[in-house]
Amino acid sequence: MTAKSLLLAGAFAAVSLGFMTPSPAEAQQAACKNRGHLDTIYCDDNNDLVADVPADKKKLRNPSTLVFAYTPVEDPAVYENIFKPLTDYLGKCTSKKVVYYPVQSNSAEIEAMRSGRLHVAGFSTGPTGFAVNMAGAIPFAAKGTGQQYRGYHLAMVVKADSPYKALADLKGKKVAHTSASSNSGNLAPRALFPSLGLTPEKDYNVVYSGGHDKSALGVISGDYDAAPVASDVLERMITRGTIKPETIRVIYKSATFPTSSFAYAHDLEPAFAEKLKKCFYDFRFTPEMTKEFNGDDRFYPITYKKDWEIVRNVAEASGTPYNKAQYEKETEAEKAAMAKKAQEKLQQQQKKP
Repeated sequence: MTAKSLLLAGAFAAVSLGFMTPSPAEAQQAACKNRGHLDTIYCDDNNDLVADVPADKKKLRNPSTLVFAYTPVEDPAVYENIFKPLTDYLGKCTSKKVVYYPVQSNSAEIEAMRSGRLHVAGFSTGPTGFAVNMAGAIPFAAKGTGQQYRGYHLAMVVKADSPYKALADLKGKKVAHTSASSNSGNLAPRALFPSLGLTPEKDYNVVYSGGHDKSALGVISGDYDAAPVASDVLERMITRGTIKPETIRVIYKSATFPTSSFAYAHDLEPAFAEKLKKCFYDFRFTPEMTKEFNGDDRFYPITYKKDWEIVRNVAEASGTPYNKAQYEKETEAEKAAMAKKAQEKLQQQQKKP
């Protein structure tokens, strides 16, 4: 073989080996022994159902500015003020600048953490599963007391002076669910109601309101005949005077679910993540926060594997597992619902003289 032939053969071999050499992403996927329902960019080799810390130390983050958000179940601006004592405390505790990031939808909050723009956040009960699997969120706390974390119920509410006394009375009526990924506002009703003689979509048309507060207010105004909402949101609305307790009535209450989870991004430097968790656990709510959150005065430690088991079971039973296909489907449904609401609002404004 000539020298030129040897060079060409060597080059061909190098190119061939190049094609055979896996990319860093492919190598990471190949090295992952267990993933479960996590997206392909994450791994769960320790089988705790949440994303492992990246093995590559270059991928770990210790941000100079800490970005915090809270679930958009109600007006984001309201919660920015409510959580200001916490964000101020986190700034001092971590020696970092802390900013509140208002999110308009569950999918927007999840995408913000997945993309690296959000470091720690409160996720609503249902979307927590998608935050874990699609965004690498690590739930570590829930609002609570020194004894336990805060639980809530699915409450089916109707207007106080309506004739409805039981779930079966709502057949053929207009019932508002909150959003596709909501636990108490959509998934739990689909999992629990059929055995009680009321099947969503079959026995009544599902109308998405966009939020628990919107559902409750819509029932009172007569826009909807009934709505499944989170009992803790309902209690907060009554506490704030947004609605009067005598205007609404609960005709069904479920077993207890955990409330919103607080989670950090999986790729935070482990030492910083531990410090952040301690800051949360050491923080004590102000009297205003305790009043807003129905007596809760601190963040109670939780794990996704143990404390979110009942929520995962509901998701599976309702045919909406926390996987990528379902996430994309529910994200599109959420976007469509928001677009419809925006169009209706525009039409109402155009009708005004």
